[in-house]
Amino acid sequence: MDKKIYVTKPVLPPIEEFVEYLENVWETHDLTNFGTYTKQLMLELMDFFSEDYLIPMCNGHMALEMTLQAMELSGEVITTPYTFASTTHAIVRNGLNPVFCDVRESDCTIDVDKIEALITEKTSAIVPVHVYGIPCDIERIEAIAKKHNLKVIYDAAHAFGETVNGKSISSFGDASMFSFHATKAFNTIEGGCSVVRDIETLTRIYQLHNFGIMGEESVEFVGANAKMNEFQAIMGLCNLKHFEENRQKRKRLFGLYIESLKDVEGIRLLSYDDESVEYNYTYCPIFVDENKYGKTRNELYQVLKDRGIFARKYFYPITNEFACYKECGFSGNTPIAKKLSEQVLTLPLYSDLSEEDVVRITDIIKEI
Repeated sequence: MDKKIYVTKPVLPPIEEFVEYLENVWETHDLTNFGTYTKQLMLELMDFFSEDYLIPMCNGHMALEMTLQAMELSGEVITTPYTFASTTHAIVRNGLNPVFCDVRESDCTIDVDKIEALITEKTSAIVPVHVYGIPCDIERIEAIAKKHNLKVIYDAAHAFGETVNGKSISSFGDASMFSFHATKAFNTIEGGCSVVRDIETLTRIYQLHNFGIMGEESVEFVGANAKMNEFQAIMGLCNLKHFEENRQKRKRLFGLYIESLKDVEGIRLLSYDDESVEYNYTYCPIFVDENKYGKTRNELYQVLKDRGIFARKYFYPITNEFACYKECGFSGNTPIAKKLSEQVLTLPLYSDLSEEDVVRITDIIKEI
């Protein structure tokens, strides 16, 4: 029987590198509450991103939720339903109404041509998503936000380590959230961070992410527990050393997928050939046109699964079709996002995946 291949496999550093840090943890019993290694990771990430205002957190979702809360937004937030549940949930859990903008079929990012028609007197922000690590139309979004005096908070969960024209992708908008979940290009087991533009916003996030505790006997804000712990930080310190090495491995495998599938009728791949962008190659999504390919996305998914290859319908369903939002009136007019969600299949891609496995996967796709 063929070995099983999953859509992703978490990056782990050499075990001896991780263990080396643990001696100090056992000596100090310093496990959490902004410990030594969390502070060290924060400083190394500030250097990595070339950013001054950054704070690590327990996961990407809480980073986004705390950042939105720190912005003290109200009313409506324009976003996209073609994303992970976290993006929409973070908006709604802040008492805000998501207004769903459709996406561009070419790259799955928010369709900037449709944003302004959705802006009302209640709109306070835009939350675009760098889907699959493909940057949004940053310049157009910035122009729209400036014209209408809106905040821009990027969901950059997929975009760790990417640059646009040599600038870190974290440097755009009023804030960016990154996820360090185990499935991402860079992981801290769970984890994430917020990058913001000013010390006031960073201070507000810090206040919120530790229960609002500002002193031994002083709780000044209604906060949450979003702190990163020391084991997460250690994993991050180790993995950061190997990020570029792993990026290059994924880039080679991604190129093999492109070369193998580019002439398969009915299979569309997204373009990662913008020379101004340095990608992280975390995902390899394909889109199945059943009229040309001869099988539906779901049929291809099942064939691969039957042969031990576990691809993922990422993202399906779109968030404005979730059961929890059916009665909320959040649907929006997003036919392109819906179409893409019914065609998409993300193929296995991770640094330990072998070229032989990529060939096996693409051969099945071509064969059937």
